[in-house]
Amino acid sequence: MSRLGLVAIGRNEGDRLRQCLQSGRDRVATVVYVDSGSTDGSVEMARSLGVEVVELNLDLPFTAARARNAGFERLLQLAPDLDFVQFVDGDCEVVENWLETAQAYLEAHPQIAVVCGRRRERFPDQTPYNRLCDIEWDTPTGEAKACGGDAMMRVEAVQQVGGYNPNLIAGEEPELCVRLRQQGWQVWRIAAEMTRHDAQMTQWSQWWKRTQRAGHAFAEGAWLHGAPPERHWVKESRSIWLWGAIIPLIALSFAWPSHGWSFLLLLGYPLLIYRVMKGMNKPDLTPQAARLYAISCVVGKFPQALGQIQFHLNRLLGRQQGLIEYKSAQPLEANSQK
Repeated sequence: MSRLGLVAIGRNEGDRLRQCLQSGRDRVATVVYVDSGSTDGSVEMARSLGVEVVELNLDLPFTAARARNAGFERLLQLAPDLDFVQFVDGDCEVVENWLETAQAYLEAHPQIAVVCGRRRERFPDQTPYNRLCDIEWDTPTGEAKACGGDAMMRVEAVQQVGGYNPNLIAGEEPELCVRLRQQGWQVWRIAAEMTRHDAQMTQWSQWWKRTQRAGHAFAEGAWLHGAPPERHWVKESRSIWLWGAIIPLIALSFAWPSHGWSFLLLLGYPLLIYRVMKGMNKPDLTPQAARLYAISCVVGKFPQALGQIQFHLNRLLGRQQGLIEYKSAQPLEANSQK
């Protein structure tokens, strides 16, 4: 795998980071870990594994996009002849055979810039929030518009578009894929196991923050690339505004003059849940899991609306939004069996 390098990014990922780095350390030419201000000993642990470490400057805002760019730049300084790079989040473990499979796919298809596979949740039955993540990762195979944080990319293509947009606090991978596709490149999701993700979401507040961050990403993506023909995340943002803000406001505003009849608008929410459930084309999904996911999609419109408002308010005031984090620092263990 002398033509392939790996860039991992993380912030207080604890022992999840150890598993991440060990899963790729001996299978690629070079591994670079980029740390975004961890306080849990991640930097020291990564160096103990013989991994090149980049510590981001604390004077600038942290973003995953900025971290990936820094890792990519350092990777090519160490190994300038690399053709491919595997990006992976620090809470993910690369599964066996993925690196070989993905590299072979890119070698066989020179028009493809990005290839990704199936990301699975490590403990999907541990909490309902973990289950929701696992369902979210299960997207159709074939040519796609975007990838997630875990993906193998062609070095030439990433360089051509100038890498990730470092100002985005979320949604940086789809935004990169927009610019890649504008240059004629393709993004493909293949039917292969790729990574195991460890969300460790146990609280409603974590799910709320993560969903709010998604709303912020939808708003910013639509602001950047919402014009035709791309219309990036315009439909999603309109749906968030409708269900997360406009309908509730109309129902409340007209409650008095309509003698309460305006609250009938709220019947649209259970109907939307039913529609989402019926639209899920996943035969291996249980009815209970489908119902959970549909409810999450609809209830999630409210924190997503907050994220949209947050983005546009900051935009109008000229402020930079900081990270919206839903995880807490995890302790590093000397010998983890997780």
